[in-house]
Amino acid sequence: MLTDEQVESMKAQLIKQVEASFPEDKKDFAVSQIEAMDAEQLEDFLIKNNLIRKDGITSVSGQQCVFCSIVFGDIKSYKIAENSKAIAVLEINPLSKGHAMIIPKEHTTNEKAMPKEVAKFSKKISSLIKSRLKPKEIKIASSNVMGHQIFNIVPVYEGRENLAERKPASPEELVELQEILAKKAPVKKPREKKITVKEIVKKFEENLWLPKRIP
Repeated sequence: MLTDEQVESMKAQLIKQVEASFPEDKKDFAVSQIEAMDAEQLEDFLIKNNLIRKDGITSVSGQQCVFCSIVFGDIKSYKIAENSKAIAVLEINPLSKGHAMIIPKEHTTNEKAMPKEVAKFSKKISSLIKSRLKPKEIKIASSNVMGHQIFNIVPVYEGRENLAERKPASPEELVELQEILAKKAPVKKPREKKITVKEIVKKFEENLWLPKRIP
């Protein structure tokens, strides 16, 4: 059974997630449902949603971070890129088309503790999204969701500058975006220099050997 301290902590994290990602007309109801849960109901909810493990559930170390689960592949995601320090996945409730999250592979609780490679990776993904989807600009914001520090990469399109509302993306939309963004750019082959007839004749004359003429 969860301790009173763990119940309070998990409820606060869930409410924060609701306020950040739920539609306005559903936030109040979701928050009231979370607040009304007792320890047993909360524990059952967390287990069913893979937010904590069944084993070692009474200890803090038994809690399973959603973002760590994404990193380890325990939760399905739409990955578009990866390096040794982080992965980039599409947000399933995006603020705009191509909204991606950069998730550090290590469970990092604040931006200062993030490896520098994660910030560099975020800029690389930002450039990728801008080149492939052609938005007006890209916004990069760091946030802490359920104890895991992440970067949000949010494209801003002409005439759609209002980014206040999240809308669930369909699996088809996410797969299509994943294919566009994860596709490797073709390697450009060096152009072969075309040789003109004049150059061929000149080269022929330079290399032509004739025996000396005997008078």
